[in-house]
Amino acid sequence: MKHLLAIAVVAVLFACCKTEDAGITVTRLKCENLYNPQGIDTRMPRLSWEITTEDRNVRDIKQLKYRILVASTIEKLQVGEGDLWDSGYVKSDSSVLVSYKGKSLISRGQCFWKALIITNKGTSGWSEPQSWTMGLLNASDWQASWTGLDRTFEGDVSQGKTRISARYFRKEFETHDKQPVRATVYVSGLGLYRLFVNGALVNDAHFAPTMSEYTRTVRYNTYDVTAHVRQGGNALAITLGNGVFYTIRDWVRHFGFPKMILQLEIDYSDGSRQTIVSDDTWRVTVNGPIIANNWYDGEEYDARRELTGWQQVGYDDSGWFEAEKVQSPGGILKAQMNPGVKVAEEMRPKSITEVKPGMYVLDIGQNIAGWLRIKAKGKRGDKITLRFAETLNPDGTIYTANLRSADCKDIYVLKGGETEIWQPSFVYHGFRYVEVTGFPSKPEPDSFIAIMACDEMESTGSFSTSNETINAIFRNSWWGIRDNYQGVPTDGPARDERWGWLGDRSVGCYGESFIFDNASLYIKCTNDISDTQNDAGAIQDVAPNHYTSHAATDNMTWPSTWIITADMLYEQYGDMAPISRHYEGMKKWIRYMRDRYMQDGIMPRDNYGDWCVPPEAPELVHSKDPARKTEGAVLGTTYYYRMLFYLQKFARLLGKPEDAEAFAIEAAEVKEAFNSKFLDRETGRYSNNTVTTNLLPLYFGMVPDELRQKVINNIADKIMNENGGHITTGLIGSQWLMRGLTDNGRADIAWKLATNRDYPSWGYMIENGATTLWELWNGNTADPAMNSHNHVMLLGDLLLWFYEYLGGIRASEPGFKRIEMKPLMPDGLDSVSATHHSPYGMIRSAWKKLPEGGLQWEITVPANTSATVYIPADNAKNVTVLGKPLSDVKEVKFLNYENGFTVIRLCSGSYMFETKASESLQ
Repeated sequence: MKHLLAIAVVAVLFACCKTEDAGITVTRLKCENLYNPQGIDTRMPRLSWEITTEDRNVRDIKQLKYRILVASTIEKLQVGEGDLWDSGYVKSDSSVLVSYKGKSLISRGQCFWKALIITNKGTSGWSEPQSWTMGLLNASDWQASWTGLDRTFEGDVSQGKTRISARYFRKEFETHDKQPVRATVYVSGLGLYRLFVNGALVNDAHFAPTMSEYTRTVRYNTYDVTAHVRQGGNALAITLGNGVFYTIRDWVRHFGFPKMILQLEIDYSDGSRQTIVSDDTWRVTVNGPIIANNWYDGEEYDARRELTGWQQVGYDDSGWFEAEKVQSPGGILKAQMNPGVKVAEEMRPKSITEVKPGMYVLDIGQNIAGWLRIKAKGKRGDKITLRFAETLNPDGTIYTANLRSADCKDIYVLKGGETEIWQPSFVYHGFRYVEVTGFPSKPEPDSFIAIMACDEMESTGSFSTSNETINAIFRNSWWGIRDNYQGVPTDGPARDERWGWLGDRSVGCYGESFIFDNASLYIKCTNDISDTQNDAGAIQDVAPNHYTSHAATDNMTWPSTWIITADMLYEQYGDMAPISRHYEGMKKWIRYMRDRYMQDGIMPRDNYGDWCVPPEAPELVHSKDPARKTEGAVLGTTYYYRMLFYLQKFARLLGKPEDAEAFAIEAAEVKEAFNSKFLDRETGRYSNNTVTTNLLPLYFGMVPDELRQKVINNIADKIMNENGGHITTGLIGSQWLMRGLTDNGRADIAWKLATNRDYPSWGYMIENGATTLWELWNGNTADPAMNSHNHVMLLGDLLLWFYEYLGGIRASEPGFKRIEMKPLMPDGLDSVSATHHSPYGMIRSAWKKLPEGGLQWEITVPANTSATVYIPADNAKNVTVLGKPLSDVKEVKFLNYENGFTVIRLCSGSYMFETKASESLQ
């Protein structure tokens, strides 16, 4: 028996060595979608990994088993001891969001982990060690007090365009006469903070913590500061900015004066712990260099007031105030589970123009969200003023009318002497152009660096085609989406809003997920929306909601983003947790709307209409023509029906068949009532026959089968004949437009809309110099009252259409465990190259029509997945893969012929397909 066991062990070791030689590895290990997160508050975190190989000839890799080790120390992990969890060899192909099932995790715990997999090709080696740490899981873990100064000081303005100076807090402490082995700080500073330990900046994320509904939830951050704490004397220092906590306008909620809570825990080699907390033993001053910071108006910094050495031990703070214990903001302290805003790009001005004596305008060349870093040398008291704008007036000066009440202005006062470098700490702007006045010398390009900052996340997709209009729209979308990832998915970065308006990003989040790993941000978004729900069940239109006047308007379209976003996270990332977490709240909302407003199966509630349809006059923001507007009850009822569709799906996923059946019965009743009220069966028109009016019931499956073609024809006629082949939809209709047209046989119209260069179209924005996307189709002529040049709301489902239709990359099972590849190849488009880094790895689809006819198509399917591929060929004999007949490659399985396509099942790996010239491309 021992002899047989020895042979088995040798065989396993041989297999391991053999597989490692082939280059199969476990990579990109994540905990809760994050790399090595600190201070999480999820008691059963989910772990993910990818399987890769360096050998492109290795295909059809399938995970058969996994083993995970989680240890409390790196030393235990290195010797193979999983004292927190040794999963053993689990028979499973799951490699995405695998739940931790080890010992109960405790506050402050350190978790080191690695994974090993067995595949059908052999066994990998152990992955590189990864880690996560636990935050403070219980309210009783917090010994610190909320600390601040709840009053104004000379120079502060507390109404209208408010301005209060930054608060500077400090505390010195002595470590015990022992060797520190670990130092961890848990901190939240509202509105925003910058934390220093012995002069070293701890938080590299800007605008921490991320914005929240402060009366419900306050986010805190966790940092390992072991390297910064030293034996003997130490200094903690924190600067508090206002963010959106202290009111920035009379119509924005006031949550209180800046305040902070901080807990530093130092663990020693003998097992003891020292805790330093925020309380009234700290010292604080407002007489520092940041004399004003307002989210809309900018930051004013006087370098003559700098507090040299205040972050270090030994600074004389005897003239400072004693800090005060202050009231909590009310929200529960929860760990921030998304990385936050960090610097993403740095760029020099493309040009500097003196438009008036002493007034210079910088052109960055790209509309961005961020700020300007300046380098200057001048006299003490010289004042440099920076004003930010998206566009220019005809005379070359900056155009600021569309910023409304936002001043968007930073001021820096020089201290004199050596060259000074400065950038703001607590504000950002949306801009392409910067007006500079008061600069002490003639500015040079190296005097300025434009900083673009956004939520830190991986770029997971690329997309390019043979059509430059499509490429330019994609580029502009890429920039605009990033610019508006600012702790929440915002509407625009420039004017006096910058809020999480829900309607702007509902369906758009699916397309965004192809090019950015936005899972953590949109998980936060679903939590933020949940925090806006009142006891009755109503959901607000902005999340977090910081308006004083925008309570729940009880419309169907904007709040539906809660449900739609949860569905995106499930379909694109395979994450069911948001559905599970929020299902009861979603059901409560839909029942609230039904019980309060439903009238004979019709939901009349709508507040915004099909927001921003192309108006009849160039100066208008909103159309006044009733023929262009979609009736509110049409929007309300169709969206109510669509939400019932999602809730049926969620109920089935959660094992709630009674709920699913109830939603299905109600949906049938709503469908019947809707068609009875709005459908003209003779003409196939709904209500007043706008494209959106007909499109929504068509896409949502409400149109009787025998009338579908009439409805499709009405949509086509409206676009092609009445509107000259141009888009007519606003925010709502555009979310379903491109897929609705293509799925119903009018891909030709979708292609025309996507490639138009005249008004109204996405290409019209490009034609008129846009580097992002406009809020309005007529953004170059409309009234400035609502005319941002960096909104993504009109993108609709265009990015989704780019990837799923032109690129042919679609998840047929959640998280891209199974992939469908069926690209649309319209006349006028010769090639597409699309990549998407899915939770399982890189997916690639790169096709091109050959000059002599036929098609060449490169495909990559990540390990542990498979794809169903639709090749435009009506005979498999006319298709080759890797230069061979399909039947000669074992990883390719012929399935069937379907509407001119040869349909195959493809195992993981990289492939090159070619079809003969005789094959017509569909």
